[in-house]
Amino acid sequence: MLRFAGLAGASLIWLAACGEPAAERPAEQAETAAPEAAPAETANGGDWPYHAETSPEITEADFAYRISTLADDRFAGRAPGHEIGETAADWIAEEMARMGLEPAGEDGGWFQNVPLIESTLDEAVSDLDITLNGEPMGLRMGQDVVFWTQQPVDSVTLDPSGMVFVGYGVVAPEFDWDDYAGLDVTGKTVVILVNDPGYARPDSGLFNGSAMTYYGRWTYKYEEAARQGAAGAIIVHQTEPASYGWSIVRNSWSGPQFILASAADEPFVDVEGWIQLEIAEQLFESAGLDFHALAEAAAEPGFTPVPLEGAQMTATLHNDLRTLSSRNVAGRVRGSQRPDEHVLFMAHWDHLGEQLNFATDDDIYNGAVDNASGTAFILELAEKFAAEEPPARSLIFVAVTAEEQGLLGSDYYAQNPLVPLNQTVGGFNFDAILPVGETEDVVVIGYGASEMEDMLREEAAARGRYLTPDPTPEAGFFYRSDHVSMARRGVPMLYAKGGNVHVEHGEEHGAAIAQAYRVMHYHQPSDEYDDSWDLSGYVQDGELFYALSRRLAESDEWPNWYEGNEFRGLRDAMME
Repeated sequence: MLRFAGLAGASLIWLAACGEPAAERPAEQAETAAPEAAPAETANGGDWPYHAETSPEITEADFAYRISTLADDRFAGRAPGHEIGETAADWIAEEMARMGLEPAGEDGGWFQNVPLIESTLDEAVSDLDITLNGEPMGLRMGQDVVFWTQQPVDSVTLDPSGMVFVGYGVVAPEFDWDDYAGLDVTGKTVVILVNDPGYARPDSGLFNGSAMTYYGRWTYKYEEAARQGAAGAIIVHQTEPASYGWSIVRNSWSGPQFILASAADEPFVDVEGWIQLEIAEQLFESAGLDFHALAEAAAEPGFTPVPLEGAQMTATLHNDLRTLSSRNVAGRVRGSQRPDEHVLFMAHWDHLGEQLNFATDDDIYNGAVDNASGTAFILELAEKFAAEEPPARSLIFVAVTAEEQGLLGSDYYAQNPLVPLNQTVGGFNFDAILPVGETEDVVVIGYGASEMEDMLREEAAARGRYLTPDPTPEAGFFYRSDHVSMARRGVPMLYAKGGNVHVEHGEEHGAAIAQAYRVMHYHQPSDEYDDSWDLSGYVQDGELFYALSRRLAESDEWPNWYEGNEFRGLRDAMME
């Protein structure tokens, strides 16, 4: 999930959506059908989705073809489990077969089934409100509050639930921090700040300073509230510490929500949600409190939770439930000498599908940057490897599903790996790559994490480039994409992409493009492919990552996390 910050530049708002889907390729290209080894024709039928001729080299034309195809309206936003959305997974498998990969999924096929439970809130008969001294606030879904439940049940009722502000809602023994110390929140609703205390006190030595830790993630906040026995958990939305605006909250947490079917028995709070900052200010004021003063206090060690006297939350949620499967897609280039050892390439193929959009008449969330771009990346690399002599080690290319619903496809893969984790040498994740053009730098998300960075630094330097740390570590990008599912099990992963320092136009050019995307197009229907995109940077980065991954696949190196990294112990134990 892309979260970028930078300088706005009106002259560079060319990333605005093109109103029409990408043009269909000529019939003669559409008729270059996949070879007999390809999977069966997808449900869309006819000439769609077509498979064009492509080059074994890494080219702009190939990127344009694959991104525009995956981002076409006819895939309906690539929603996992959706009849049309799932045909994108079929198309990816057909591409892998066409280029000569061998299937690496379950039972000798291309797919790994990912069992899911989908829950869609029936907003017409569902309600959430907060009463202040008996007076309802009249909260409006989508405007003031967004709410849902991960409980896989038809309905949830939250009786009047007392509310308590628990600061950042963090229990972190390694940082000597416990926001729930001595507090019983059974049956209560906790109100929580986004991010972690290090964000508010970057020079204090708390947590990792300005770099977000896993404790700052919204997923952690709800998980910890459930462990503490809370009935409800509400996060206060603030744009800067969240690193995204309210529209992202509204679009991401409305419509169908998913959990892994294997997680159905895990504890969840009854009601999860976000509220707008101004609603939180009113809520605290009604209790005779100053929200901003308490938010400041919450960043200090020893903060004591504060009850919101006179405030109660009630909710009645009705869900439409269904069980379904989505699919990870996996192909392999088998190694010539040590085929059991694998280098992993990962990108998520899914996006948000179709859902009501309040700003435009366009309800299809095409996800061209997020993440048709990353999926195209692994296919480009796969095609080049498949056309050449195989390296010593095997390569596995996995397009995972349900990233937008909480990294579910990659989490399922990490729990049920197609290659044993102790035979996975290391991996590369590609997610939401902006069409900035060629850059001098390479941005490493989670800079300073693993020895794979040393290899990347050498390969980048050989091409006159240099590494740059993520410029906004406080946004916690490292914990927001699929590589972290593998990292949490110990596998060294590298999440890097082209930088912002354009070779001709400098840093402001790249920063303005990033800002325009983040503000105008991220998780919006306008994230569509545009023929005016500068794809030269995709080729530049593709060649870099091809060289890096071939080096790793030809070597006998087993990179690890750096000493002191939170995942080092997991990897050491695994390799023993």
